[in-house]
Amino acid sequence: MTLRIERSVRQSFTVFTLSGRMDAEHVLELKELFDGDYRKIILDLRELRLADRDAVRFLKGCEDDGMKLQSCPAYVREWMDREKD
Repeated sequence: MTLRIERSVRQSFTVFTLSGRMDAEHVLELKELFDGDYRKIILDLRELRLADRDAVRFLKGCEDDGMKLQSCPAYVREWMDREKD
């Protein structure tokens, strides 16, 4: 299983829908896709099935920088919360 990334626009936001498995390799790819203000980006994680530690740390950093995480899986949210400690 790999990561599928779909880009769309919703009002003034760029939405990236992520499906599948996300790991360190995909973090680099996503960083290249993100341009400008993180506050104008939404990551829709509804179809994210698996994420490794690098991916979770990246998602936490994105949220800390103002990006919106939509439909974040519970296990990812819990892991991100533990990373704060």
